[in-house]
Amino acid sequence: MKIAITGGTGFVGRNVAKLLAGEGHEVVLIARGCDNTDPGIRRLPRMRFAALGLDDAAALAQAFDGYEAVIHCAGINREIGRQTFQRVHVEGTRNVVEASRRAGVRKIVLISFLRARPGCGSPYHESKWVAEEIVRGSGLDYTVLKCGVIYGKGDHMLDHLSHAFHTLPVFAFVGFKDKPIRPNAVEDVARIVRASALDHALSRQTVAVLGPEELTLHQTVRRVARVVARRPLMFPLPVWFHYLLGWCVERLMTVPLVSTAQVRMLAEGLAEPAPPCDLAPPELAPATPFGDEQIRRGLPAPGPFGLRDLRCCSAVSKGGSL
Repeated sequence: MKIAITGGTGFVGRNVAKLLAGEGHEVVLIARGCDNTDPGIRRLPRMRFAALGLDDAAALAQAFDGYEAVIHCAGINREIGRQTFQRVHVEGTRNVVEASRRAGVRKIVLISFLRARPGCGSPYHESKWVAEEIVRGSGLDYTVLKCGVIYGKGDHMLDHLSHAFHTLPVFAFVGFKDKPIRPNAVEDVARIVRASALDHALSRQTVAVLGPEELTLHQTVRRVARVVARRPLMFPLPVWFHYLLGWCVERLMTVPLVSTAQVRMLAEGLAEPAPPCDLAPPELAPATPFGDEQIRRGLPAPGPFGLRDLRCCSAVSKGGSL
């Protein structure tokens, strides 16, 4: 089968691509080419890379031509320049849908956020909801997967927690009330995406994807610290402090320690979909526990944050601005 993946070089996209390529499917990765976390993904058998953003429906239609399904993973968790939530999540999704219609694509699978909803005051949440509505109203077969925390090799959660533990002797929790979280192994998410795109599963459904364990945020962080073999002093700080921190590191780091959108996510908790929707059925539901071995498999090489993580140094090393 021939499948297109937007955001194909990103964390979820490349894990889905590896699974599909391993089964012999032909895959085109649609991405701007900014994420070089795993450059080997482009060299897999039957893999093609198309250096495209989401702002040109005609170019996307050409890239989708002859492909049977589109897996729409492209998204951002903070805004930089012209890469805004409106431009990427809303206008980008509208272009993906229009391109899919032109190219005769039969199925769209959208990776959305667990608590994406209208009228909540968060541009991230609200733009993700509009993207869901665009896909649901497309007239095409679709599956919307509302995912919470997704972890694995090359993610943000394990990567940033590990580097933070190696950088600082302290760690501050978001807010004074411990919130629930149900982490998803990226392999489980890729399996559900595959079933939706290839096996006609979850047709015209919006489904919440939740990990098998419900933990608190404190338990999750402490479990990672134990596996990393670090014992930072941990304590809560007000949510407003983390919003301020997020605002600062968004402007300083290439991939921020925490974005303001992520602060909102953590402050709300990540264990229930909003608005309510069906859960993934038992045969597809995530089953991988957030255990020590699974955490260890997803950790980056040990070490602190460094100059490479700063936007100014990254821009200099690339000979331009991000």
